[in-house]
Amino acid sequence: MSPVRNLGTYAQNTWCPGCGNFAILNAIKSVLSTLADEGLPLENCVLVSGIGCHAKIVDYINVNSLYSIHGRVFPPAAGIKLARPELKVIGFAGDGDAYGEGLEHLIFSAKRNIDITAIIHNNRVYGLTTGQYTPTSPLGFKGRSTPLGTAELPINPLELMLASGATYIARGTSHGLELLKKIFKEAILHKGFSLVDVLQVCVTYYDMYEYYDKRIYELKDHNPNDYDQALNKIREWDYNNDAPIALGVFYKKEAPTFGDRFLRSKDETIDRESKLREIIKA
Repeated sequence: MSPVRNLGTYAQNTWCPGCGNFAILNAIKSVLSTLADEGLPLENCVLVSGIGCHAKIVDYINVNSLYSIHGRVFPPAAGIKLARPELKVIGFAGDGDAYGEGLEHLIFSAKRNIDITAIIHNNRVYGLTTGQYTPTSPLGFKGRSTPLGTAELPINPLELMLASGATYIARGTSHGLELLKKIFKEAILHKGFSLVDVLQVCVTYYDMYEYYDKRIYELKDHNPNDYDQALNKIREWDYNNDAPIALGVFYKKEAPTFGDRFLRSKDETIDRESKLREIIKA
Protein backbone atom coordinates (compact mmCIF):
# COMPACT_ATOMS: atom_id res chain seq x y z
CA MET A 1 0.00 0.00 0.00
CA SER A 2 1.37 3.43 -0.94
CA PRO A 3 2.21 5.74 1.95
CA VAL A 4 -0.01 8.75 2.56
CA ARG A 5 1.86 11.84 1.42
CA ASN A 6 0.97 15.17 2.92
CA LEU A 7 2.04 17.79 0.42
CA GLY A 8 0.04 20.55 2.07
CA THR A 9 1.60 23.37 4.09
CA TYR A 10 0.59 25.68 6.91
CA ALA A 11 0.19 28.63 4.51
CA GLN A 12 -3.32 30.07 4.23
CA ASN A 13 -4.66 29.89 0.70
CA THR A 14 -5.66 33.37 -0.50
CA TRP A 15 -6.86 32.63 -4.03
CA CYS A 16 -10.39 33.77 -4.88
CA PRO A 17 -13.13 31.12 -4.56
CA GLY A 18 -13.54 29.45 -7.95
CA CYS A 19 -10.04 30.37 -9.17
CA GLY A 20 -8.63 27.99 -11.77
CA ASN A 21 -5.38 27.85 -9.82
CA PHE A 22 -6.97 25.34 -7.45
CA ALA A 23 -7.19 22.79 -10.29
CA ILE A 24 -3.50 23.25 -11.10
CA LEU A 25 -2.60 22.93 -7.42
CA ASN A 26 -4.62 19.73 -6.98
CA ALA A 27 -3.30 18.25 -10.22
CA ILE A 28 0.38 18.88 -9.47
CA LYS A 29 0.09 17.62 -5.89
CA SER A 30 -1.50 14.42 -7.17
CA VAL A 31 1.17 13.97 -9.84
CA LEU A 32 4.07 14.59 -7.45
CA SER A 33 2.59 12.10 -5.01
CA THR A 34 2.21 9.51 -7.79
CA LEU A 35 5.77 10.08 -9.00
CA ALA A 36 7.02 9.69 -5.44
CA ASP A 37 5.19 6.35 -5.20
CA GLU A 38 6.88 5.34 -8.45
CA GLY A 39 10.37 6.10 -7.14
CA LEU A 40 11.02 9.82 -7.62
CA PRO A 41 12.03 11.24 -4.22
CA LEU A 42 10.12 14.40 -3.38
CA GLU A 43 13.38 15.98 -2.20
CA ASN A 44 14.54 15.71 -5.82
CA CYS A 45 11.76 18.03 -7.00
CA VAL A 46 12.16 21.80 -7.12
CA LEU A 47 9.37 24.26 -7.92
CA VAL A 48 10.16 27.75 -9.23
CA SER A 49 7.55 30.49 -9.52
CA GLY A 50 7.39 34.08 -10.69
CA ILE A 51 5.28 37.00 -9.54
CA GLY A 52 1.50 36.92 -9.74
CA CYS A 53 -1.45 34.99 -8.38
CA HIS A 54 0.05 31.80 -9.79
CA ALA A 55 3.21 32.22 -7.72
CA LYS A 56 1.46 31.41 -4.45
CA ILE A 57 1.33 27.77 -5.56
CA VAL A 58 4.82 27.18 -4.16
CA ASP A 59 3.57 28.27 -0.73
CA TYR A 60 0.95 25.53 -0.80
CA ILE A 61 3.12 22.53 -1.77
CA ASN A 62 5.56 21.04 0.71
CA VAL A 63 8.57 20.52 -1.57
CA ASN A 64 11.68 22.57 -2.34
CA SER A 65 10.84 25.86 -4.03
CA LEU A 66 12.20 29.21 -5.14
CA TYR A 67 10.47 32.52 -5.79
CA SER A 68 11.99 34.36 -8.74
CA ILE A 69 11.35 37.97 -9.76
CA HIS A 70 8.74 38.98 -12.33
CA GLY A 71 9.33 37.33 -15.69
CA ARG A 72 12.41 35.46 -14.50
CA VAL A 73 11.14 31.97 -13.70
CA PHE A 74 13.25 30.13 -16.23
CA PRO A 75 16.82 31.46 -15.71
CA PRO A 76 16.99 30.17 -12.09
CA ALA A 77 15.17 26.99 -13.14
CA ALA A 78 17.83 26.41 -15.80
CA GLY A 79 20.61 27.16 -13.32
CA ILE A 80 19.23 24.67 -10.80
CA LYS A 81 19.00 21.99 -13.49
CA LEU A 82 22.56 22.57 -14.72
CA ALA A 83 23.96 22.55 -11.19
CA ARG A 84 21.95 19.49 -10.11
CA PRO A 85 21.01 17.47 -13.22
CA GLU A 86 19.34 14.76 -11.14
CA LEU A 87 16.60 17.14 -9.98
CA LYS A 88 13.17 17.54 -11.57
CA VAL A 89 12.64 21.27 -12.00
CA ILE A 90 9.14 22.63 -12.58
CA GLY A 91 8.55 26.30 -13.33
CA PHE A 92 5.18 27.96 -12.76
CA ALA A 93 4.46 31.26 -14.50
CA GLY A 94 1.47 33.37 -15.48
CA ASP A 95 0.70 34.48 -19.02
CA GLY A 96 2.01 37.96 -18.27
CA ASP A 97 5.00 36.54 -16.40
CA ALA A 98 5.95 34.09 -19.19
CA TYR A 99 4.58 35.58 -22.43
CA GLY A 100 5.19 39.24 -21.51
CA GLU A 101 7.98 40.19 -19.11
CA GLY A 102 9.81 36.90 -19.44
CA LEU A 103 9.23 36.03 -23.08
CA GLU A 104 12.91 36.14 -24.08
CA HIS A 105 13.81 33.71 -21.27
CA LEU A 106 10.98 31.37 -22.28
CA ILE A 107 12.08 31.39 -25.93
CA PHE A 108 15.71 30.67 -25.08
CA SER A 109 14.74 27.89 -22.67
CA ALA A 110 12.83 26.26 -25.52
CA LYS A 111 15.61 26.97 -28.03
CA ARG A 112 18.20 25.33 -25.78
CA ASN A 113 15.88 22.44 -24.94
CA ILE A 114 16.66 22.76 -21.25
CA ASP A 115 15.29 19.78 -19.35
CA ILE A 116 12.71 21.64 -17.26
CA THR A 117 8.91 21.77 -17.22
CA ALA A 118 7.04 25.07 -17.72
CA ILE A 119 3.45 25.18 -16.46
CA ILE A 120 1.75 28.39 -17.56
CA HIS A 121 -1.28 29.66 -15.63
CA ASN A 122 -2.85 31.38 -18.63
CA ASN A 123 -5.90 33.31 -17.41
CA ARG A 124 -5.35 36.00 -20.06
CA VAL A 125 -5.46 38.82 -17.52
CA TYR A 126 -3.23 40.31 -14.82
CA GLY A 127 -5.22 39.10 -11.83
CA LEU A 128 -2.87 40.10 -9.01
CA THR A 129 -2.80 43.74 -10.19
CA THR A 130 -6.57 43.71 -10.72
CA GLY A 131 -7.39 43.29 -14.37
CA GLN A 132 -4.92 44.67 -16.91
CA TYR A 133 -4.60 42.98 -20.31
CA THR A 134 -1.82 40.48 -21.12
CA PRO A 135 -0.24 39.14 -24.33
CA THR A 136 -3.01 36.54 -24.63
CA SER A 137 -5.98 38.83 -23.97
CA PRO A 138 -8.27 39.06 -27.02
CA LEU A 139 -8.61 42.08 -29.27
CA GLY A 140 -10.99 44.54 -27.62
CA PHE A 141 -10.44 43.25 -24.07
CA LYS A 142 -11.69 45.86 -21.61
CA GLY A 143 -9.69 45.99 -18.42
CA ARG A 144 -8.27 48.51 -15.99
CA SER A 145 -5.47 49.51 -18.38
CA THR A 146 -7.67 49.41 -21.49
CA PRO A 147 -11.18 50.65 -20.57
CA LEU A 148 -12.01 51.19 -24.26
CA GLY A 149 -10.64 47.77 -25.27
CA THR A 150 -7.22 46.61 -26.43
CA ALA A 151 -6.16 47.60 -29.90
CA GLU A 152 -3.84 44.64 -30.45
CA LEU A 153 -4.21 40.98 -31.33
CA PRO A 154 -3.05 38.30 -28.88
CA ILE A 155 -0.06 36.08 -29.52
CA ASN A 156 -0.38 32.33 -29.95
CA PRO A 157 2.21 31.10 -27.43
CA LEU A 158 2.06 27.47 -28.50
CA GLU A 159 2.94 28.40 -32.07
CA LEU A 160 5.80 30.50 -30.74
CA MET A 161 7.05 27.60 -28.59
CA LEU A 162 6.90 25.21 -31.54
CA ALA A 163 8.96 27.60 -33.66
CA SER A 164 11.40 28.14 -30.79
CA GLY A 165 12.27 24.47 -30.41
CA ALA A 166 10.26 23.19 -27.43
CA THR A 167 10.22 19.39 -27.52
CA TYR A 168 6.95 18.94 -25.60
CA ILE A 169 3.92 21.20 -26.04
CA ALA A 170 0.50 20.62 -24.49
CA ARG A 171 -2.65 22.43 -23.36
CA GLY A 172 -5.15 21.76 -20.60
CA THR A 173 -7.86 23.66 -18.75
CA SER A 174 -8.81 24.20 -15.13
CA HIS A 175 -12.09 22.36 -15.84
CA GLY A 176 -10.30 19.16 -16.89
CA LEU A 177 -8.49 17.77 -13.87
CA GLU A 178 -7.86 14.21 -15.07
CA LEU A 179 -6.41 15.31 -18.41
CA LEU A 180 -4.37 17.94 -16.60
CA LYS A 181 -2.84 15.32 -14.31
CA LYS A 182 -2.03 13.08 -17.29
CA ILE A 183 -0.34 15.93 -19.16
CA PHE A 184 1.59 17.18 -16.11
CA LYS A 185 3.04 13.75 -15.43
CA GLU A 186 4.08 13.21 -19.03
CA ALA A 187 5.60 16.70 -19.25
CA ILE A 188 7.64 16.23 -16.07
CA LEU A 189 8.96 12.86 -17.25
CA HIS A 190 9.81 14.15 -20.72
CA LYS A 191 13.53 14.74 -21.19
CA GLY A 192 13.75 18.21 -22.69
CA PHE A 193 11.88 21.50 -22.51
CA SER A 194 8.19 20.89 -21.78
CA LEU A 195 5.53 23.57 -21.88
CA VAL A 196 1.97 23.06 -20.65
CA ASP A 197 -0.34 26.00 -21.32
CA VAL A 198 -3.26 25.81 -18.87
CA LEU A 199 -6.36 27.85 -19.68
CA GLN A 200 -6.75 28.79 -16.03
CA VAL A 201 -9.79 30.96 -15.44
CA CYS A 202 -9.75 34.11 -13.30
CA VAL A 203 -13.32 34.28 -12.01
CA THR A 204 -12.83 37.78 -10.59
CA TYR A 205 -11.47 39.67 -13.59
CA TYR A 206 -12.05 37.45 -16.64
CA ASP A 207 -14.47 34.56 -16.16
CA MET A 208 -14.07 32.36 -19.24
CA TYR A 209 -15.49 29.06 -17.95
CA GLU A 210 -18.58 29.14 -20.17
CA TYR A 211 -16.58 30.22 -23.22
CA TYR A 212 -14.12 27.33 -22.82
CA ASP A 213 -16.69 24.72 -21.86
CA LYS A 214 -18.54 25.30 -25.15
CA ARG A 215 -15.43 24.96 -27.31
CA ILE A 216 -12.90 22.57 -25.78
CA TYR A 217 -12.31 19.05 -27.07
CA GLU A 218 -9.59 16.47 -26.47
CA LEU A 219 -7.19 15.66 -29.30
CA LYS A 220 -7.86 12.27 -30.89
CA ASP A 221 -6.16 10.56 -33.84
CA HIS A 222 -3.40 13.14 -33.65
CA ASN A 223 0.27 12.30 -34.19
CA PRO A 224 2.27 14.51 -31.80
CA ASN A 225 5.50 13.51 -33.52
CA ASP A 226 4.39 15.23 -36.72
CA TYR A 227 5.48 18.88 -36.77
CA ASP A 228 3.03 19.92 -39.49
CA GLN A 229 0.07 18.27 -37.77
CA ALA A 230 1.04 19.96 -34.53
CA LEU A 231 1.27 23.34 -36.22
CA ASN A 232 -2.13 22.96 -37.87
CA LYS A 233 -3.80 22.02 -34.59
CA ILE A 234 -2.06 24.81 -32.69
CA ARG A 235 -3.26 27.33 -35.29
CA GLU A 236 -6.85 26.06 -35.18
CA TRP A 237 -7.61 28.43 -32.29
CA ASP A 238 -5.58 31.62 -32.14
CA TYR A 239 -6.79 33.04 -28.78
CA ASN A 240 -9.01 35.54 -30.57
CA ASN A 241 -11.74 33.57 -32.37
CA ASP A 242 -14.60 31.19 -31.70
CA ALA A 243 -12.95 28.09 -33.21
CA PRO A 244 -12.81 24.76 -31.36
CA ILE A 245 -10.08 24.63 -28.70
CA ALA A 246 -8.00 21.45 -28.70
CA LEU A 247 -6.64 20.02 -25.45
CA GLY A 248 -3.89 17.47 -25.05
CA VAL A 249 -0.38 16.96 -26.38
CA PHE A 250 0.25 18.80 -29.63
CA TYR A 251 3.92 17.99 -30.13
CA LYS A 252 6.74 15.94 -28.66
CA LYS A 253 10.07 14.69 -29.86
CA GLU A 254 13.33 13.37 -28.49
CA ALA A 255 16.37 15.62 -28.87
CA PRO A 256 19.63 16.29 -27.01
CA THR A 257 19.12 18.63 -24.08
CA PHE A 258 21.16 21.69 -23.22
CA GLY A 259 22.45 19.84 -20.15
CA ASP A 260 23.70 16.95 -22.29
CA ARG A 261 25.57 19.32 -24.60
CA PHE A 262 26.81 21.46 -21.72
CA LEU A 263 28.31 18.50 -19.85
CA ARG A 264 29.78 17.06 -23.05
CA SER A 265 31.37 20.43 -23.86
CA LYS A 266 32.72 20.64 -20.29
CA ASP A 267 34.23 17.14 -20.54
CA GLU A 268 35.76 17.96 -23.93
CA THR A 269 37.28 21.16 -22.49
CA ILE A 270 38.80 19.25 -19.56
CA ASP A 271 40.14 16.65 -21.99
CA ARG A 272 41.72 19.34 -24.20
CA GLU A 273 43.28 21.05 -21.18
CA SER A 274 44.69 17.72 -19.97
CA LYS A 275 46.22 17.00 -23.36
CA LEU A 276 47.63 20.54 -23.51
CA ARG A 277 49.30 20.09 -20.11
CA GLU A 278 50.86 16.85 -21.33
CA ILE A 279 52.24 18.62 -24.41
CA ILE A 280 53.66 21.44 -22.29
CA LYS A 281 55.33 18.98 -19.93
CA ALA A 282 56.85 17.12 -22.88
